[in-house]
Amino acid sequence: MPARATASTAERILRQLRHDKRTVALLLVLPAVLLTNVWAMYDGRHHSFNRVGLALLGLFPFITMFLVTSVAMLRERTTGTLERFLTLPPGKADLLFGYGLAFGTAAVAQAAVATTLACGPLGLDAGNPVIAALVAVASAVLGVALGLLCSAFARSEFQAVQFMPAVVLPQLLLCGLFVPREDMSSWLHAVSDVLPLTYAVDALRELSASGGATATMWRDVAIVAATATAALVAASTTLRRRSR
Repeated sequence: MPARATASTAERILRQLRHDKRTVALLLVLPAVLLTNVWAMYDGRHHSFNRVGLALLGLFPFITMFLVTSVAMLRERTTGTLERFLTLPPGKADLLFGYGLAFGTAAVAQAAVATTLACGPLGLDAGNPVIAALVAVASAVLGVALGLLCSAFARSEFQAVQFMPAVVLPQLLLCGLFVPREDMSSWLHAVSDVLPLTYAVDALRELSASGGATATMWRDVAIVAATATAALVAASTTLRRRSR
């Protein structure tokens, strides 16, 4: 029964996503357009594009999934859908993991489009494109989990978006996109070590440098996955049978 409840929740969310063309464009089209713009900005400077592009391959899924999930979950809370669902036999974890499954499926499609474009026409050297897509999916699922967790502390969609500067920007600034982590001051490096997105970016760079999967890369992916799971579990504790 729990598996059926989780699958039912995921199916419902995927149906909603399919009919929301703007969200589909945000998830599938926007990352591809932005990657193309970055490629054009570097105009043949392959080494520079490869360093930045690898980071963006992990960043874009995280950011878009965080935004879409936090707003979607808040809508469930404020419209009463969540309250009605919690009166049914399926538990809180079934709802959250159903959301994770639905948006994880969307993340697979997003990662496939972005990775195919980046490693194909744009010439990004990601080592193994299939494994790179897997890392991008892990980054997206992390965004889903943190988005679900943060939605519990917002009372409006505007407030949900306001969590982006607090949750997303520090990880964006310290993941090594602008300055290599080894060149950061010791205290900034220490802060970046506790931010989960750092490990998604490190995994992509390790994959590119080695040309294939390594133990270090899998360790980084495991840290991202463990953080996402912990965030989903924490989010389940915020669900109440009475909507705010």
